[in-house]
Amino acid sequence: MNTKINSRIPVALTIAGSDSGGGAGIQADLRTFAFHCVHGTSAITCVTAQNTLGVKRVDAIPTEAVVAQIQAVVEDIGVQAAKTGMLLNQEIIFAVAQQVEALQIDNLVVDPVMVSRTGAQLIDDDAVKTLCHALIPKAVVITPNRYEAQILSGLQINSLEDMQAAAEIIHKTLRTKAVLVKGGGMQGDLRGVDIWFDGDKLEVLTGQQVETKNTHGTGCTLSAAIAANLAKGKDLWQAVQQAKEYVTTALTYALDIGEGQGPVGHFFPLLRN
Repeated sequence: MNTKINSRIPVALTIAGSDSGGGAGIQADLRTFAFHCVHGTSAITCVTAQNTLGVKRVDAIPTEAVVAQIQAVVEDIGVQAAKTGMLLNQEIIFAVAQQVEALQIDNLVVDPVMVSRTGAQLIDDDAVKTLCHALIPKAVVITPNRYEAQILSGLQINSLEDMQAAAEIIHKTLRTKAVLVKGGGMQGDLRGVDIWFDGDKLEVLTGQQVETKNTHGTGCTLSAAIAANLAKGKDLWQAVQQAKEYVTTALTYALDIGEGQGPVGHFFPLLRN
């Protein structure tokens, strides 16, 4: 593992897209790292023109540039944990997987950004296959939402039992250390209920349901918080539990900005004041 000793502050790396509206992607990840007193580094995979109403344009960063960013960070600064978000295409996914292995990046959290919380597929089928076979097996945990879990497991997910079965199938077939199936896209009492499976422990994670339309960036924030906690030396189960608590509180202080779906309040201690 590439973990240069830094006695002052742990370091985490986010490999994801830029959100011009500041609610998700690299911007959300770096704010989440900062909240956890972790130094945030980044490798940008794509640039989006978006706001609270939606995405207007997406431009991929050249694969060579993505690789150069990762190498520049890891070879000099070193990272204690990393997370991936929107990787956009097959070429970038494969290149990132190669760098994770070559640079011995451990504590990798994969947010398999394939489908939005509303069910819209974001990457093509070839990219999904590469994500499953090249990158996901290198993760210590993956954090699919309802629709991503459906693709990864081949199941239709409509109940708690469906979520549990999907988590077990994903763990077995994709050979990742642990799976956290997120319930943010579920309905009724299951909204916000997550399922954890690590091959031994099948757990239902519940939390306070927060009534807000401003949920943009919750998935990015959760995976970034897990990575931040891992960078600080927390074990995986503890990192996930604390990340969920952080997201729940950030939702309580969500920002009502723009005309659409605002972001969570990553810096909620400041908002309290």
